[in-house]
Amino acid sequence: METSAPAPAAAPAADDGQASLGTKVRSATRWSLINTMVMRLGNFATGIVLVRYVLDPAAWGVYGVAQTVLMVLLAANELGVTLAIVRWEGDVRRFAPTVLTLGALSSGLLYLLLFACAPAVAALLGSSEATAVLRVMCLCLVLDGLSQVPAGVLTREFRQGRRMVVDALNFVVSTTVTLVLALQGWGAMSFACGAVAGNVVALAGCALAAPGMLRFGWDAAQARALLRFGLPLAGASLLSLAVVNADAMIVGAVLGNIALGYYMLAFNMAGWPVRVISETARRVAFAGFSRLAGTPEALSAGFARALGVLMTATVPACVLLGGLAGPLVELVYGAKWRPAAEALPWLMALGLARIAAELTYDCLVAVGRRRSLLLIQGLWLVTLVPVLILAARAGGIATVGAGHVAVAGAVVLPAFLLALRHGGIAVRALARVCVRPVLGGVLMATAVVLLRQRLGEGPAALCATSVIGLACHGLCVLPGRRLVRGALARRSRGRAVAPAADPSDGADAASAADGASVADGASTVPSVPARKRPAGPAHER
Repeated sequence: METSAPAPAAAPAADDGQASLGTKVRSATRWSLINTMVMRLGNFATGIVLVRYVLDPAAWGVYGVAQTVLMVLLAANELGVTLAIVRWEGDVRRFAPTVLTLGALSSGLLYLLLFACAPAVAALLGSSEATAVLRVMCLCLVLDGLSQVPAGVLTREFRQGRRMVVDALNFVVSTTVTLVLALQGWGAMSFACGAVAGNVVALAGCALAAPGMLRFGWDAAQARALLRFGLPLAGASLLSLAVVNADAMIVGAVLGNIALGYYMLAFNMAGWPVRVISETARRVAFAGFSRLAGTPEALSAGFARALGVLMTATVPACVLLGGLAGPLVELVYGAKWRPAAEALPWLMALGLARIAAELTYDCLVAVGRRRSLLLIQGLWLVTLVPVLILAARAGGIATVGAGHVAVAGAVVLPAFLLALRHGGIAVRALARVCVRPVLGGVLMATAVVLLRQRLGEGPAALCATSVIGLACHGLCVLPGRRLVRGALARRSRGRAVAPAADPSDGADAASAADGASVADGASTVPSVPARKRPAGPAHER
């Protein structure tokens, strides 16, 4: 219903609302960045210890099979209804009990089905010894179904500080259990037990951080509305994770556990930028896009800014990891893992496509284009599976990575751009914000290849190559007018403090400095909840 208040009186209220939202998004983004960086650095250090000194490629492959199945099942775990906690308007306490009941029922039934089918699933993926690991690790399905309501409330209310505390407790417990059991020779089972222990702690932490949200209830009308809202999202999420994990299933079934171990390590390395940068944004973006969904111009501008910032931050990391794949794998994990570097350059290119696709996914959900998402994810999966099967049979893990990139570039990204245009997002604006990062990446890649050939692969050479490559990227990404404006502002400030300066000149200099500061201010990036996964070292795929 329209309000009868005059336009001049309504404007300040709208401005105040946008200012309040901006403050919440900025605060949540800062906490999300800190949370993601700390957790990922911890996972990175733990992974180095386990992969370098404890596990062999075969054990890593067994764990990879179990983790792959878990990630796919998590997509459909609560039928997509928990996203209503973030998206729906009104008092969340009215429909949260029904959401919790649906999530608990679906996750429990899904786990029972997986428990019965675990031997057949493990054999199909070429790793019959993964049966027990599957049955233990997928207990996370039940814990996840219970924790999604309080976790969704934390995301809805931008309480990323509390979320960081929960994730930290999860990480400490899961990592401790995993390391202790791995050192005692439990192999891949150590990851499963660590994941379950961490998720138990996470469930308790979420319940304390969002009190009153673990209440079961049932409202038939709400349940029907939730299923209409959630089932298309669950289908799209299931297809999305099937796409992301189809390569692991195919590599394990066609090439065996050892090849899968190498491929999983390369995939995890390729995911570093995705997890650190993209997850930071996605923890807040869905809530932010949902608030802007009613104003297409603001949504289009916000999405373009978010994509530009993500590309600017991610391209240099992907170029470095891809261009220096061999020496970096050997330096970090040891010489026995060097074969993993064959797939890493291709998987880094795929990482860039994944970041763009995940942000697009969140935006399309926010504007209600769930059917488009379902169609695109289905197209991606149907195209990808035969390509990867042929690639695995024709070559090794590098060929599989190349097939992944070919499908993403030729089929998926054009389809996402078409869906965004139909959703009111200006495609030209997206091209403008991506031009500089892409050109910078091309220049950086050229410099890295030439410097590696000339300087070699020693630690000092890698550092020098990285620094020079980043400088090349920075020259393309940083707009020249900002550099000039900053230099003029510094020169003006210098005049303002000179002994013979006139007071009015000082005022002009301060004004110029303030103007430069405003012009160069960083834009706020709204983001979405990270895709569900158990915390701790077992999160890495």
